[in-house]
Amino acid sequence: MTSSLTRRSALVWAANAGALASLPAWAQSDRVLRVILPVGAGSGVDTIVRAALPSLTKALGGQGVVVENLPGAGGITGASTLTKAAPDGLTIGVVSNNHVINPSVYKKIPYDTLADFTPISVIGATPFVLVVNPAKVAATNVNELVALLKAKPDVYNYASSGNGTVIHLAGEMFVDEAKVVIRHIPYKSTGAMVTDLIGGQVEMGVVALPAAQAHIKSGALRAIGLCGKTRSPAAPEIPTIAEQGLPNYEIEGWFAVLGPAKLPPEQVKRIHAAFVAAYDTPETKEAMAKQGNIIKPSTPEAAAQYLRSEMARYAALAKKSGITLD
Repeated sequence: MTSSLTRRSALVWAANAGALASLPAWAQSDRVLRVILPVGAGSGVDTIVRAALPSLTKALGGQGVVVENLPGAGGITGASTLTKAAPDGLTIGVVSNNHVINPSVYKKIPYDTLADFTPISVIGATPFVLVVNPAKVAATNVNELVALLKAKPDVYNYASSGNGTVIHLAGEMFVDEAKVVIRHIPYKSTGAMVTDLIGGQVEMGVVALPAAQAHIKSGALRAIGLCGKTRSPAAPEIPTIAEQGLPNYEIEGWFAVLGPAKLPPEQVKRIHAAFVAAYDTPETKEAMAKQGNIIKPSTPEAAAQYLRSEMARYAALAKKSGITLD
């Protein structure tokens, strides 16, 4: 953990830092900022957040930052913990699509997905990629994979990071668009899912590109196609699923910073400015480019609107897929 700056040093730093020069002096705190990630270590969001931690610490004037992974129930465990935190600017969370999916797939969750949180920013998005175990699946592209799955219906398995997660919905979307039958195997985290994909316990699955890149390059996994509408600059050689014959297939992962309900406007402004600055440093930009992430931090107001629209979108998808969980 980076040592905290003294109040005087923090004021000097803030006076010379372009992105944070307008922040009030009290924003530089000796107290640690707790960042709750409702995902397991090694997931796309985990990779993205940890890559920016050194820059975030600097952007906060040297304030210590501690990341706490609280996976479980598609993100409900971590989100529930965030709702119980004091709205003092010392506890925030970084969530993914799962946050707005959960109300549509779970019969009951212990909080209101919108009202019990304070939107700070949708930081950006990360590409998803459909991968297969090359020792188990001979297909090298979408057409070959679809032909294989249709020839042997209900024989192959696809993994997800958990029932009702965005990765699960990404798999169900592929099943629906390709008109194939594959058995779904849910895991408790992306890390466990990728481990079994490499080991051959499951044959295929959708994974965030940052979490799969190294395994694709090593040959442990084979990329069939990216799940977004366009190719990624980080992996331009991987075609999209849409361009390979399934034009309506489109899904990607986004990540957003939230605070507990009733977070004061000055704290929202402080944390928003710090994240914008952190993801604008050369070091973080380079890391994000290598991972293929698209960084476009939104305003708090735009984040609130986006969360509402995404919640409606996934409600329709979950209903079509018939996914319901206790």
